[in-house]
Amino acid sequence: MVKNTIGFLKISLIAILALCIGVFLCMTNYMVGQSDKAINDIGEIYMSAMSAQLKIHFDSIIDLRLSQVEGIVERTPTNTVTYGDEMLEELTISAEVRGFTHLGLYRAEDGIELIYGDELELPNAAPFFASLNHGDEKVATAHARSSEDTLLLGIPADYPMKDGKKSTALVVGMPLNYINEAMELDVGNAEVHSHIIQKTGDYVLRSSENEGTSYYEYLEKSITESGQSGPEEIKRLQETLQTGNNYSTVVTIGGEERHIYVTDLPNSEWYMVTVMPYGDLDATITRLGDQRIYSTLIGSAIMLLALLSVFFIYFRLTQRQLKELEEARKQAERANLAKSEFLSNMSHDIRTPMNAIMGMTAIATENMDDAERVEDCLKKISVSGKHLLGLINDVLDMSKIESGKMTLNISRISLRDTMDSIVNIVQPQVKEKNQTFDIFIRNVITENVFCDGVRLNQVLINILGNAVKYTPEEGEIHVTFDQEASPKGADYVRVHFRIKDTGMGMTPEFCKKIFDSFSREDSTRVQKTEGTGLGMAITKYIVDKMEGTIEVTSELNRGSEFHVVLDLEKASEKEEDMKLPDWQMLVVDDNELFGQSAVDSLKEIGVRAEWADAGLKAIEMVKEHHSRQDDYDIVLLDWKMPGMNGIETARRIRNLVGEDVPVLLISAYDWSEFKEEACAAGITGFISKPLFKSTLYYGLKKFICDEMQNDEQSQNEMIQDYTGKRILLAEDNDLNWEIANELLSAFGFEVKWAENGKLCVEEFCQSAPGYYDVVLMDLRMPVMNGYEAASAIRETEREDSNIPIIAMTADAFAEDIQRCLDCGMNAHVSKPIDMNELLHTLEKYI
Repeated sequence: MVKNTIGFLKISLIAILALCIGVFLCMTNYMVGQSDKAINDIGEIYMSAMSAQLKIHFDSIIDLRLSQVEGIVERTPTNTVTYGDEMLEELTISAEVRGFTHLGLYRAEDGIELIYGDELELPNAAPFFASLNHGDEKVATAHARSSEDTLLLGIPADYPMKDGKKSTALVVGMPLNYINEAMELDVGNAEVHSHIIQKTGDYVLRSSENEGTSYYEYLEKSITESGQSGPEEIKRLQETLQTGNNYSTVVTIGGEERHIYVTDLPNSEWYMVTVMPYGDLDATITRLGDQRIYSTLIGSAIMLLALLSVFFIYFRLTQRQLKELEEARKQAERANLAKSEFLSNMSHDIRTPMNAIMGMTAIATENMDDAERVEDCLKKISVSGKHLLGLINDVLDMSKIESGKMTLNISRISLRDTMDSIVNIVQPQVKEKNQTFDIFIRNVITENVFCDGVRLNQVLINILGNAVKYTPEEGEIHVTFDQEASPKGADYVRVHFRIKDTGMGMTPEFCKKIFDSFSREDSTRVQKTEGTGLGMAITKYIVDKMEGTIEVTSELNRGSEFHVVLDLEKASEKEEDMKLPDWQMLVVDDNELFGQSAVDSLKEIGVRAEWADAGLKAIEMVKEHHSRQDDYDIVLLDWKMPGMNGIETARRIRNLVGEDVPVLLISAYDWSEFKEEACAAGITGFISKPLFKSTLYYGLKKFICDEMQNDEQSQNEMIQDYTGKRILLAEDNDLNWEIANELLSAFGFEVKWAENGKLCVEEFCQSAPGYYDVVLMDLRMPVMNGYEAASAIRETEREDSNIPIIAMTADAFAEDIQRCLDCGMNAHVSKPIDMNELLHTLEKYI
């Protein structure tokens, strides 16, 4: 029995060895047969990637030089000069400073009128001039009579010329060798070399390897000498270039296989030819094949020994590999679902303010008789609407953020409004998790700055959202805002935002990569927390775009602190002289930083203020003043304080001093949550944190004496009145027309509706000159769009053809704004309509 078993094992062993050898030989032959295909595939991938990099490099070089030509036009605008020595000298100086050897003006009828530089001869002028005639930017080569070959660059520009006509383009020249030096095409002994050729095969630039004047001739000659059909390959290359596709082939030149890859270059009629010899690659593939054979032999021996000696180890190893494979599959699925998860979470973020808008609308409808409640709902609807608009803009801008092409829309903003907006947005989330939230303001130099308000909101909301998300219930979140002098100069202010929480914190390793895209800590602590991992990457990108800095410090299970620093330009607008009477006030807050900051702000607006850090201490101070018949004029109480909260403190103060002293509650929480209880306790009113100086001023000035109140009331009643001003509104949407008409009519405007651009132009032309004061133009309309309508109005010969035209549209990207200006419009206002912005713009042009 044992002999039979041993014999069976011997036969089995021999059979297994024979099977392994046979399989191994078959695999070896198969892999050897696949080596050539592998070389071609690898070469195709490598050459495609290399050509793409060279193409990008070429594009960046040409874009740099074209931007320098555009800089000449920006320095000497076409609409500000007349033909003469002064214009020519200014253009010459701008061109020479940028290293250009030639400068000229081009017009289709007369060709290039050189301002300076040698006479040029263009071997292939037709495509170059055709592109300039179509208003495109273009590059080409030219031969200078007394110098080396020249690179020509042309951009659209309508400068006056000698005969009084306008030029089509501005053309500059520089040595063609600049491209060769910049791209390092002539690298001599490099394994991979490149040329730049024209469609005719003539060289624009070449490496030192090739001879002759035509790449087609060189290629045909080299291929034919190797026994292949040169003319057929050249014909295929030419046909491929005619179709605009990339050309890729493997040919034998000088006994060596070479991979040739040809692709077109932007802004030109040129093509990049990249050549890679296969000698080293073939040797590398062969060496890898040998190594694979040896490795397979060793692995087979080990597997046989493992099968014959310890089968259960092999089984356990197989099980482990299956588990690893399953984990790899799950990771792949998670990667594939990243986009869906992102869209799902973005849907949640968009629905959150939508829920607030719909909910507050329902509450306002049910409380139409409560004006204060309706006003509060409308304010929150406005805040949520702005937040929703910001989210929509983020979604639309995502591709630009990822590609590095995001632009900032700089405008005047109020940092007080920004912080108020942040507080209103975060309040519901904080309330839901019963967290302690507070915001501290100190050292405020200016409240109004120039900044992209949407992007600043996005940065703060991203950080605060994470703080709320990763802080447990009843945790603490503190926001500190302060300013200091900016190193950029007196026109700027350095703003610090510090957001600190007592949440779960982060490991030091994760802190280093938190600003990477899709980065989330792989921990069971955060598995149930929603998020895509994009928020911090976008935040970092925005802060960098604003030329600021963002830092994070964190300790595991102890919380995190984000510190954002921005240098913002001050808004040069005269602020109201904020002064209050010489009141004596008491500020009660358990946080010393907040209390002292509030006291300092009150002193700046003329109020004598004292601070108490607890409700009991405040009661003692009120009692002492009352006993001296020197009551405080106003008492400010924080709502949430340890021991005794603000409402209970107010109730006891009322028992001491009666109803004469105003007692106001201050808090970063929603007033509606505790309004009823507060009023019952004798609270006079409410001021929402953060307490900027202006917040305190406008919150307290209602308690000034009746005479001052009447003066302020009469001043507030002076609203803008535009009675008699006529607006021609081009808008194809009935609802949008109704909204705009209602809003504008409320300020006295007389509005005329045109349902499309064609009707707008007809109405303008049929009206008496000067009848309309301004045109508000939508962009996307049937029959004739806004761009065409604006151009048509500008082309009329009426004396009022320069009427202000303001785009009022939902197309709000930077390129949309620029296109509006390019077609003759004066300004751009985005939808949804912000009446403050619209009125400010109208006031500027009316």
